[in-house]
Amino acid sequence: MNALGFDTAQLGLAAPLCIVSIGGLVLLMLEAFSRERGPRTHLAALTLVVLGLAALAFVRSWSAPPQAIFHSMLVVDRFSTFIGLLILVGAGLAVGLAGGFMREQRFEFGEFYALVLLATSGMLTLVQAADLVSLFIGLETMSLAVYVLTGSWRRNAKSSEAAMKYFLVGAFASALLIYGIALVYGVGGSTNLAAIGALETPEISDPVFLIGALFIFIALAFKIAAVPFHMWAPDAYEGAPTPVTAFMAATVKAAGFGALLRLVATAFARPELTLGSNGWVPLVSILAIATMTLGNVAALRQESVKRLLAYSSIAHAGYLLVGVAALGLIGPEARGPILYYLAAYTLTTVGSFGIVAWYGTHGDERHSLDDWAGLATAHPAGALAMTLLLLSLGGIPPTAGFFGKFYLFKVALGSPALLPLILVAVANSLISVFYYLRVVTAMYFREELRPVTVVRSTGMTVTLWIATFGTLALGLFPGWLVDLATQASLFVK
Repeated sequence: MNALGFDTAQLGLAAPLCIVSIGGLVLLMLEAFSRERGPRTHLAALTLVVLGLAALAFVRSWSAPPQAIFHSMLVVDRFSTFIGLLILVGAGLAVGLAGGFMREQRFEFGEFYALVLLATSGMLTLVQAADLVSLFIGLETMSLAVYVLTGSWRRNAKSSEAAMKYFLVGAFASALLIYGIALVYGVGGSTNLAAIGALETPEISDPVFLIGALFIFIALAFKIAAVPFHMWAPDAYEGAPTPVTAFMAATVKAAGFGALLRLVATAFARPELTLGSNGWVPLVSILAIATMTLGNVAALRQESVKRLLAYSSIAHAGYLLVGVAALGLIGPEARGPILYYLAAYTLTTVGSFGIVAWYGTHGDERHSLDDWAGLATAHPAGALAMTLLLLSLGGIPPTAGFFGKFYLFKVALGSPALLPLILVAVANSLISVFYYLRVVTAMYFREELRPVTVVRSTGMTVTLWIATFGTLALGLFPGWLVDLATQASLFVK
């Protein structure tokens, strides 16, 4: 134990976070002092090495006993390890997409790789946060880097507009979060999640405490793009460079749900805060219905494939909120299916946005549905991959998306009170199949309107096949990941 009050061995437990944070700073310095203005392939390779080392550190910590570190500001357990690995996988796949895309669109942006690592460090902090202060720090670290990534295509007006919208809405969410933390601290006298969960009934029934808790919920709802706090997502996803969109849609949502799950299972787990007029389960159920319904209905009207996938991402946040509601009524056994769903969603989302990034050339990204006509004839492998990924998003067997929804809805059926919510979710899944099939129909059953062009990039091709085969493998052999997700469902309180 040193003078700062924590054992230096705790640095070993925080190794993944340290590796990613230091790696991001090193890459930032390398880019700042580099005179090279060509392709940044060396930076991409270094980024993948850093992410790989962090993943190895996470794997080594899997068998370690769960414990709180750094004065209980962070916690290391299998739950944070599982979601941390998902975030690293999503970041690695986004890096694989980015090099070829940026070269094709001619906006080499060396800081991209450093910002991905810095955003990832914020996400890892977020999922390991055992205190509202560390949660805020992780959220802001993640958000600031993602704002810059969204606007990184500086010669593209849509990218700048998307970054501005995302920043303004994100700043509002951050203000709500810090205000909510202040109110909760004012009543409970602590920002530690476990200490908040141990407060007496008079304190947690205080209107000031309840308002503070509501503000914290709303701030996280912004990050996961839950309705009615979703307004930034379609424009930000459409305007950002497509590899950044893949990174945001997969990893930001995983980090946001990781933080939300820990929050409701520790700080707000008391029955008085779960059910009844002041409970978060009715609120989450309403948000789930609104989110998946609006996301799917709005996607039906989209003529842009990228915007269609953006609304699809909102709808998937609604499905995941069904699991959060189940967590409040059923208990820890609901966390495993949520974690499996997040894994399936990460691979499928990065892969589908990756196909969008791959299909097109400089100055012609081909986002319109009409532009996808005839893709199956010109590039049958690419069309098959996109079809598989879309079927997974729709929950069609034997894909990862099907088993994700199956396990999630099955565990929710453990509470009869959630039956109406599950019926709405199933109905929305059926609606989603229609607009996913619009893309498939364009690729296979419509004549080519103009020559089909794709980005020629080895890194992009390898990334897309990893995402596609991973989606299929998780659907054909889901058992091993279900077991890991079940093991990760218990965490430090």
